[in-house]
Amino acid sequence: MTNDVPITPEGLESVQKELDQLTTQKRPAIVAKIKAARELGDLSENFEYHAAKNEQGMMEARIKELEAIIKNHVLIVRTAANGVVGMGSTVRFSESGEDEECYRIVGPTEADPKAGRVSHESALGKALIGHRVGDEVEIKTPSGRYSVRITAIE
Repeated sequence: MTNDVPITPEGLESVQKELDQLTTQKRPAIVAKIKAARELGDLSENFEYHAAKNEQGMMEARIKELEAIIKNHVLIVRTAANGVVGMGSTVRFSESGEDEECYRIVGPTEADPKAGRVSHESALGKALIGHRVGDEVEIKTPSGRYSVRITAIE
C-alpha cells in the first residue's frame, strides 16, 4: 500500500499556505482562548473551555492531515505533448444536447467539482484518462451511464 498523495504544484502551495496559517496564527489564538477560558474557573461546566478544546482538536487533526500531504506528495506534472488525457489535464467535453463542461483532473485532496477539479479516482476522471480529442467516452456512475465527447485537452 502506498501513501503517495498526487497533487498539482498549485495544490501543494495551497496546502502549505493553509498549514502555515494554522500553525502560526490559529494555533496560538486557540491556546490563548483555552488559557482565558481556564481562568474562568470550574472546567466541568465551562462551555468556552470545552468549545476551545474541541476546536483545538479539530485544528490539530487538520494540521496532521496537511503535514501528511506535504510529506507524501507526488507532484502531478502535465505533459500536453501527447494529446491524451492524464493527471493534470484540463478536459473540455460535451454531452449530446448539453453545454460544454470543463474539468481539470487532479488528485483526491484537490478535488472540488464546483471549482472545476475532479479526482482521477472519480467516475468521470477514470473514464476520461487515456482518451483523446474526439473520443466518445462512456461515464459509469452509481445512478447510471452517460456518454460525452471530448472537445479539447489543455
